[in-house]
Amino acid sequence: MIEFVEAIGQNALLQNALLVGVIASVACGVMGSYVVARRISYIAGGIAHCTLGGMGIARYLNRVVGWTWLQPLHGAVLAAVIAAIIIGYVSLRARQREDTVISALWASGMAIGILFIARTPGYGEDLMSYLFGNILLVSTGDLYLVAALDVFVLVLGLVFYNRFLAVCYDAEFARLRGVNVEFYYLLLLSLVALTVVVLVTVVGLVLVIALLTLPAAIASHFMSRLWQVMLVAIVISMLSTVAGLALSYGPQLPPGATTIAICAGAYLITILGKKVVAPRKNVMN
Repeated sequence: MIEFVEAIGQNALLQNALLVGVIASVACGVMGSYVVARRISYIAGGIAHCTLGGMGIARYLNRVVGWTWLQPLHGAVLAAVIAAIIIGYVSLRARQREDTVISALWASGMAIGILFIARTPGYGEDLMSYLFGNILLVSTGDLYLVAALDVFVLVLGLVFYNRFLAVCYDAEFARLRGVNVEFYYLLLLSLVALTVVVLVTVVGLVLVIALLTLPAAIASHFMSRLWQVMLVAIVISMLSTVAGLALSYGPQLPPGATTIAICAGAYLITILGKKVVAPRKNVMN
């Protein structure tokens, strides 16, 4: 731990990794709370995996076809938005086929991405890094990108907080009160898609899914109000990211995987702890 603290002041890569982890925790905490409240973690996962297909196609067109203006981020944005619209429409209009469509998009997005990666000479490893990520390789530009995402998410999250809250907890009642549930649900999914896209290109797909779901899931066990869940989820995400970097530094473990393990361990302890504490409270009462 002391070695990690000393390295922060000397290693620019470690400084960027620490900053981007803390900054990304804000967007993950806010959007993750909506994801957990609306119980759409699997939808977020489906959108996230579809981005690989978009990135694979974009990289292929860039390198093989010669569309040099097209970057993986552009393909990821397009794929995520299309996936969000399809999943949102199915969720609202055809509930009986929702799980099937999400599974199909999840699998086909991954498959398309891998196929185009295989056909793109020399860029398989580069693109596959988006899947697992390496938070130690983030640049100053990535910091500005994630900071811009935070501002965008916070502004829309505050402006439409009450409407998102209604859509997450009681969509039918919100519809009776005149709220355009379909519009705000699709807007919420689009924000989730945007968060996933930006963070996937920075820290990797697997870490994004973990930070979107686990901190908010832990916070929801202790807080009743959504804004409280958001604040606690942000703090948990920040602590997990910092702890993941610190614990992985000495043994030279993958920081992303270490962070995920910490989040998963904290979630497991929360679940088991509540099961142990609840019976004791009942006995005392």
